[in-house]
Amino acid sequence: MDHFDGRWLVQTKDRAFPKFLIDLAEGVATSLYWRPRDKAASTAPEHQWGEVVKERFEVRESGAKFLIDFSSGYSSGIFLDQRLNRLRVQKSVKAGDRVLNTFAYTGAFSVMAALGGAITTTCDLSRTYLDWTWDNFRLNGLNPDDHFGCKGDTFDWMGAFKKKERTFHGVILDPPTFSRNKKKTFRTDLDYGDLAGLAAEIVEPGGWILACANTHKLSSQDFRRDVLAGIERAGRSVKGCEPQKMPPEFHNDDYLKSLWVVVG
Repeated sequence: MDHFDGRWLVQTKDRAFPKFLIDLAEGVATSLYWRPRDKAASTAPEHQWGEVVKERFEVRESGAKFLIDFSSGYSSGIFLDQRLNRLRVQKSVKAGDRVLNTFAYTGAFSVMAALGGAITTTCDLSRTYLDWTWDNFRLNGLNPDDHFGCKGDTFDWMGAFKKKERTFHGVILDPPTFSRNKKKTFRTDLDYGDLAGLAAEIVEPGGWILACANTHKLSSQDFRRDVLAGIERAGRSVKGCEPQKMPPEFHNDDYLKSLWVVVG
């Protein structure tokens, strides 16, 4: 269950809504939406109780503002389990740092980096999500014209950056578990090392990569192995590698793996 400023969004394995949640919501929440998890990727949540949320609405996280939309289907605007990683990015950048956010979705990482003073480049396949990113920027008093947006495949863009010798102080990797384009198929459990290697080729010496993977198929140890091996295959050294913990409200299921890697 995600709690968006009094608006509850519930996902369950069961295909029937657990009606006992209405009793829990009364006096605490303002609205309650639900969808079964097996349809979560394509189906907007269904209203179950309370206020009907028809428009996008604003929430706050770590001092930043983000727009949430319950009708958007795949997700509602931000992934709450990345909260501490977003804060780490904001605290790690300084004015003028160049940060690349790949598979960016609605640009929440880009917003946090920009609030920290960085000049961001945001990559996503979807024009809709890039537009949502700029809405989030404006919501936080940030001018999108001071930053860059790249519509298209992350792998293609990273190859283009390498060819043009365009480098970054930091690169954020948060890919989908599985994706396919005309050229190749990407699976987190098989191909993450290659992705980390591409990122390493465009990170400045002393820069960092935030590598994240939402997967049960890789253990934390195997994920670390794949990331470091990919960076080393790219001819770069690893100066530091620190695992990032999930927020304390996410427990009993270590599905999100995150590493903060400093590249030499």
